[in-house]
Amino acid sequence: MEVTKENVHKLLVGINRYNPENLTVLHSYVEQQASERTYDVEANLAVLKLYQFNPSLFQLNIVSIILMKALTNLPSNDFSLCRCLMVESHEEDEQISRIYYLGELLETCNFVTFWEELAQNKDLSSKVNGFEESIRDFICYVLNITYQTIDAPLVAKLLGGLNENELTKIIDAKGWQRVDNNKIFLTNHDLSSDSKNMSFKFEIENLASIMNSS
Repeated sequence: MEVTKENVHKLLVGINRYNPENLTVLHSYVEQQASERTYDVEANLAVLKLYQFNPSLFQLNIVSIILMKALTNLPSNDFSLCRCLMVESHEEDEQISRIYYLGELLETCNFVTFWEELAQNKDLSSKVNGFEESIRDFICYVLNITYQTIDAPLVAKLLGGLNENELTKIIDAKGWQRVDNNKIFLTNHDLSSDSKNMSFKFEIENLASIMNSS
């Protein structure tokens, strides 16, 4: 049976949000988010908070989904918020450690390494429908606020080794333009307010090093 956002949020009002009996519904809701490509950070944080108070009720699969879903919402700070609510003993789990590493690679713009690591961790990305597409949207966002023009092969590499047809679809969807055959014009930063009002601090030197080594 489908769990509605409205019903879930009724469970999170007042002191009732700390009722461990809510976890049955919340677990179903987390799995529903993963399959239906929806997202509710408030509900997911409530699950992690309940695990803090009730560590015996911890479910690794649910936490993995919550963390992976948080990555799909970058550049928000949801992933950091989730980590703050994690019980220290649970962080030692090998699966959680792998997700943390993927998150660190994304947050530091080590995108090529991220895709290499993700290829070794398909068991994680398969938990969340549309995970790779969401990550590519985030990387495109980073590229948009970092570059005006960039080499097309590098864009394909940063987006996970896209072929020509896949890259063309991204270019069209983002409103980018091909120039000089091998380059892509992303945006005019002089006209883009987004490039001047970034709420997410990127380690741009990682992208620069990729440019220099490519």
